[in-house]
Amino acid sequence: MDRDLSSVQEVRELLAKADAVLPALRDLSQKEVDRITEAMADAGFKAAESLAKMAIEETGFGKYEDKVTKNRFATRNLLDYISRLKTVGIIEEDAEGKVYKIAEPMGVVAAIIPSTNPTSTALYKAIISIKARNAIVMSPHPASVKCTMEACRIVAAAAERAGAPKGAISCMSIPDMAGTQELMKHPITKVILATGGTALVRAAYSAGKPAFGVGPGNVPVFIERSADMRKAVKDIITSKTFDNGTVCASEQSIVVDRPVKDEAVAELKRNNAYFCNAQEIAALQKLMIKPGGGLNAAIVGQPSHRIAEMAGFSVSPDVTVLVVPLEGVGKAFPLSIEKLSPVICFYEVDGWEQGCERCLEIINFGGIGHTLGIHSRDEKIIREFALKKPVFRVLVNTPTTHGAIGYTTGLEPAMTLGCGTWGGSITADNVTPLHLVNLKRLAYEINPINDSAKAPAASQAKRWKYDDQYRYRPGVEAPPAPETRPNAAASPSALPGAQQQFGSTGLSEEQVEKIIREFTKGEK
Repeated sequence: MDRDLSSVQEVRELLAKADAVLPALRDLSQKEVDRITEAMADAGFKAAESLAKMAIEETGFGKYEDKVTKNRFATRNLLDYISRLKTVGIIEEDAEGKVYKIAEPMGVVAAIIPSTNPTSTALYKAIISIKARNAIVMSPHPASVKCTMEACRIVAAAAERAGAPKGAISCMSIPDMAGTQELMKHPITKVILATGGTALVRAAYSAGKPAFGVGPGNVPVFIERSADMRKAVKDIITSKTFDNGTVCASEQSIVVDRPVKDEAVAELKRNNAYFCNAQEIAALQKLMIKPGGGLNAAIVGQPSHRIAEMAGFSVSPDVTVLVVPLEGVGKAFPLSIEKLSPVICFYEVDGWEQGCERCLEIINFGGIGHTLGIHSRDEKIIREFALKKPVFRVLVNTPTTHGAIGYTTGLEPAMTLGCGTWGGSITADNVTPLHLVNLKRLAYEINPINDSAKAPAASQAKRWKYDDQYRYRPGVEAPPAPETRPNAAASPSALPGAQQQFGSTGLSEEQVEKIIREFTKGEK
């Protein structure tokens, strides 16, 4: 059988098995679900090192020790958070309003797994899917089939030993364009978890199914004049070099306030950052940016000295990041895109207002809705950045890689980070098991239209109106019209730079096929 037909047939068989076990998954109690997910997390945690080794050998991306950390984060740290979540039965009660929320599984999850984080993403998506009592079928990147399949096998075996039905967790072994398209569009598939490039996310949203997609993260970080410079630079270096920059939340550009620019440069050099000259920047641009635009996959997740060597110049193996000073952002400055490597742009600005504008330019060039970092001790400036930037994670005095996924912050631990409608995503959240449940409402009458003989008169019945926080509560007057409400939030379209990244129209069949073909043709 031809490869494309074999891939389609395999997907259909995996989906059929997943669909068949949905009733058994739905019947699991909260205690049983928690026992199963704990077993999955424990198994994935124990295999963190072997899976990291497989991922490095198969893809050539990143660092072994950091992939170990990601695997552990996607299992043990994730479990610490989700263990307290209720995902079965009545999960929320409003006794006063007499409304009860009941969790119901969505069904079969189609999970697209990237080659940059092939094992940690697989572990994470499997665990959150089962926590929500869904089955999951994974589509690995062709460059990371073996390690993704092994991650899937490990958690599936652990889940089955703990009481999950066989077939609830599976992975394609023949990742072909036709099979991936069949997975996303098949009637059995009920929701898509897509992690990948812009084109793949657009394809997922055009598959005709509910989808959670993750777009690019062209993350700027602003070092304001009041910052703790030593910590700020150390955080940026730690974040940018983590797994050689393959996490989409890593910093892509440093924006420095002029009064502390020399201090920042000195501190970067103290941390073995290498500032490139004009000739080296031109060589990097030629190497890293493809002739038609877009990033050259050959440099993704490679160490700084290897990227320099590929570009035609040499730096010490001790160099942490390659720093590229630029004067602008956009198509005229191709390296101002997301780089997925330890290469970072450097900009100088005069004051936080200019810093605000420069960060906005960077976000608008491929990072709408994702993440921004700021290092500052001025709370007023921090709040200005938080209120004005079209991103959904503003991270303060922390590495953005670690902060965005919830490793160094109180955000929900996740390997899928929503970019909101501004970035073409259905959610702005860090995706958790609660995003993979349907909520059923049980609602009792509280405001009768027709009174029984024993009911109080309608005029005496409890009436519900809006309180001053615009919540529906008993016995208060309605709020003013939206235009007169204090601090009424501007619509997203009114915010600076809040244009949609993916547009509002769907893709044609031909466009979807082309996108999936690019994903499945085997490029790393």
